Amino acid sequence: MDKKFELSTQAVRAGQVRSQFQEHAEALFLTSSFVFDNAAQAQARFAGGDPGVVYSRYTNPTVSMFQDRLAALEGAEACIATASGMSAILATVMSLLKAGDHVVCSSAVFGATVQLFSNYFGRFGVQTTFVSPTRVSEWQEACKPNTRLFFLETPSNPLTEVSDIAALAAVAKKAGALLAVDNVFCTPALQRPLELGADLVIHSATKHLDGQGRVLGGAVLGPAKLVDEQMVPFLRTAGPSLSPFNAWVILKGLETLELRMLAQSAAALELARWLEAHPGVSRVFYPGLESHPQHALARRQQRAGGAVLSFEVKGGRAAAWRLIDATRLISITANLGDVKTTITHPATTTHGRLAPEARAAAGITDGLVRVAVGLEALADLKTDLERGLS
Repeated sequence: MDKKFELSTQAVRAGQVRSQFQEHAEALFLTSSFVFDNAAQAQARFAGGDPGVVYSRYTNPTVSMFQDRLAALEGAEACIATASGMSAILATVMSLLKAGDHVVCSSAVFGATVQLFSNYFGRFGVQTTFVSPTRVSEWQEACKPNTRLFFLETPSNPLTEVSDIAALAAVAKKAGALLAVDNVFCTPALQRPLELGADLVIHSATKHLDGQGRVLGGAVLGPAKLVDEQMVPFLRTAGPSLSPFNAWVILKGLETLELRMLAQSAAALELARWLEAHPGVSRVFYPGLESHPQHALARRQQRAGGAVLSFEVKGGRAAAWRLIDATRLISITANLGDVKTTITHPATTTHGRLAPEARAAAGITDGLVRVAVGLEALADLKTDLERGLS
């Protein structure tokens, strides 16, 4: 699709390929395999000489449409879709790194990401050093001759710390490492890391890209030399594939991505301001607030603050749980990116498997509550939270 079109147009139109039936909506190809015209074509497809589809583990028309549309939104040459956001991170490391390589990773990443890097990759000889997401000097100091990858989330989960993508891209380039940015909180509707110097963008499509909490999915985007030449062979062999049905669902979610992200960001900002003034709250973490330590940076590299905020309730864990349990409208679940507002206690859910000292170092206190703002009426959300805060 012509790159001159705006993001909202790309989100609706990019990547679609129609079958002989000329369907208006994207077709859902629920098939494990595809039929060849003859033995010679089958041989050519399996050998890679013929670019046609082969087997849905690594080539499926519906999945390809999702990949092409998301690539258009991120401004990427290539995209591979995976079964989940975590499998996207797994595919990245397994495709690009080897035993003896070193990773510098933000300490403010999703709890499962910490476990993946510190426990599982470490078993296979890939070592990780965790550093501050906001102090560029720590990334410089952590570099070693064998450093091959920088990995970060920005804004971070759950404290919404904002990393300077351009500055870290410069450090990574000097070190001979790739910079991978998890763009789950912002999506390309609010932030495009590749334009800021990142080499790879990673998504949990389960979140805002789907937008309605329906299916799992993931994606890795970047230059074709990395994605098509190095990651696709891993996907073909190891099989952490996105199902065609899930790809189709997320495709439909992308159509409203910009509308949702702007509306949810506006609501999150207003809710954050209300919480900041509430006597039962000691601190609010949201990049759109002037009080946020990286507010100026967020304004430079993000279009809006995003839909996720967190705040510390006075009274610690008991008060946080009392607030969560008092809600009647907001869903108590650790998922985010849904049109339904969700609430969770990070210290005992998303980051519950981390050691207490690791949680403390990351700033995840017992009184911290995370809210992912949906599309309900803001007055109703305030009433629901006020019940527990009072």
